[in-house]
Amino acid sequence: MDFSVKKLASGAGVFFSRAVQFTQENLGQAEKTELDAHFENLLTRADNTKNWTEKILHQTEVLLQPSPSARVEEFLYEKLDRKAPSRVTTAELLGQYMTEAANDFGSSTPYGQTLMKVGETQKHLGTAERDFIHSSAINFLTPLRNFLEGDWKTISKERRILQNRRLDLDACKARLKKAKAAEAKATLEGDALPDFQETRPRNYILSASASALWSDEVDKAEHELRVAQTEFDRQAEVTRLLLEAISSTHVNHLRCLHEFAEAQATYFAQSYQYMVDLQKQLGRFPVGNTDPASQPLSTSTPPATLPVLQVASSNPGEATLNPVEVALPVSGTRKARALYDYEAADSTELALSADELITVYSLPGMDPDWLVGERGNKKGKVPVTYLELLS
Repeated sequence: MDFSVKKLASGAGVFFSRAVQFTQENLGQAEKTELDAHFENLLTRADNTKNWTEKILHQTEVLLQPSPSARVEEFLYEKLDRKAPSRVTTAELLGQYMTEAANDFGSSTPYGQTLMKVGETQKHLGTAERDFIHSSAINFLTPLRNFLEGDWKTISKERRILQNRRLDLDACKARLKKAKAAEAKATLEGDALPDFQETRPRNYILSASASALWSDEVDKAEHELRVAQTEFDRQAEVTRLLLEAISSTHVNHLRCLHEFAEAQATYFAQSYQYMVDLQKQLGRFPVGNTDPASQPLSTSTPPATLPVLQVASSNPGEATLNPVEVALPVSGTRKARALYDYEAADSTELALSADELITVYSLPGMDPDWLVGERGNKKGKVPVTYLELLS
């Protein structure tokens, strides 16, 4: 118990002295050891990295899981070191309801067939969303959390130690300054007293003893200052190395950011592909007529305005859908002559031979550097730079 009381009293004394020292520094009444400009820049960059990483991490979590209650639940499971239960996405749940409704209304009816097809697409969208969330959590969120909970905590700890070392160093400097001032004062008073040896010999002896005591105090203060300076320099070097490692953290986060963008692009590409497939399927079912044998009122496929993307079909047995095969509104159809030979890179592009004539047109939302070219029953994307547009 006595040891605890002494330790508590010692800690309170250190805290009080630190508070007084900070107050004197803020008021300009105490000396403060300044760090060099490069070190200050490293500190600023580290603080900015920590602050922006926290904001990006939080907003990414909101993007991947908009429900606050679900995020709190996942946080609690993470703190309890337990695996969070599997949760269906909203698209998967919608697809499930549509499929059940189709079975209830009759899957052979036009409405039931449409519900079934749309429900299946919603399930595919939900699965793609789940894969995107899982990939982003592993490849993007986890590295950001590891930095905040690992590297940044280490940096913060070493910075606190460096701050204490600086305060100790400044305290030693102040103690040495006071000791030297007191020694000089005692020496001056001792030099002035020999004229009064007969009347005040006792005071002279006391002054000489005080001068010797202050000389010892100066030696002790100088030794403490050297020790404090050595510890401060060592801690400053350790902290500097950790701060310079922030550059490696940026490189790691850059790689994670590329993976996050790639996962997001894959997710949206899959979603686009599923919707294009759904549009083609919905064009086969009658609309506004309960007779399955009747023809649909409109056989035109809803216009797609997204760029052409190649995504593997969810069903391995089905051929990959080529978006250029979908009938799209044609605008600005005209003739063009191929200036050079061009080899198609994939099935979405049209190969060209120099001087051949083809029909070209653009699609809504298409890259301006490309046009859709037609030659007989073949069509595909062609680069504008290989064409001479004819009036």
